[in-house]
Amino acid sequence: MLFSLNTVFWVLLFIPIILIKIIIPHTGIRHQCSLLLIFFAARWVDCNSFILRSTQNIEWDVQGVGPLDPKGSYLVVSNHRSWADTFVLQHIFKRRIPFLKFFLKQELIWVPFLGVAWWALEFPFMKRYSRQFLEKHPELRGKDMEATRKFCEKLKKYPGSIMNYVEGTRFDFQKRQKQNAPYRHLLMPKAGGVALVFSAMGDCLSSVLDVTIVYPENEPPVRFGELLKGNIPRIIVRVKTLPVPENVVDKDYQNDKAYREKIQQWINQLWQEKDQRIERIMKAYQASRAIGLYID
Repeated sequence: MLFSLNTVFWVLLFIPIILIKIIIPHTGIRHQCSLLLIFFAARWVDCNSFILRSTQNIEWDVQGVGPLDPKGSYLVVSNHRSWADTFVLQHIFKRRIPFLKFFLKQELIWVPFLGVAWWALEFPFMKRYSRQFLEKHPELRGKDMEATRKFCEKLKKYPGSIMNYVEGTRFDFQKRQKQNAPYRHLLMPKAGGVALVFSAMGDCLSSVLDVTIVYPENEPPVRFGELLKGNIPRIIVRVKTLPVPENVVDKDYQNDKAYREKIQQWINQLWQEKDQRIERIMKAYQASRAIGLYID
């Protein structure tokens, strides 16, 4: 109820600013409206964090969040286990980096209140097509890449943080088996979105934040309802700050084979290390349960 009331309150504050942004075509005024919307969105996140701290008895184990620049620009890549992941990321990075924006499925624009908020904040909505559909409609191939590029160009106007769940969907063991993924705790990573962010704004990024989220006492996929019910007793987060790969700006992921292989190798290495990290965390946690003490 508190999360819902907080969402309704801030979205209602968005509406007059959205109307001004739509009605007045002046670029400067629209830019100021966007900045004001982001300011309100950051306060929305602050309130969500307060609700989380006040209503949940969660043990947080966060390591690696070093000195960051609130006026910098970051690409945040993370594994994806739950809708709660977004609350976790917003909670640990609030006021440390610019407001997090992330890629959304087109269908989510119809979510009451949230859809309007995401649209007003210029989150990139991506429409997924099956391989069979694209074979019948090849003109739609690459539309998601085009949307990503436009989104990145907008972020160049002011500092921003881009969140990318590289797996594209929440992890569970059935999906991993269907993909025949070579990982124990992850699905296959998709490099296209990361490659396009590097290409469009690699020269503007301060760094890449590689985030690993683990809910050691909850079997994946972790339902968001479990967070609301207070059934997530512990959240473990590890953050690594990585440099942006060299020679990635203005590259064409689809047509440049060398660049495509370079980014795929980069993300696959990242994912292999992340899978090993999750395995170490889980083993350390399980061993600590046996002696009543958690040490990592």
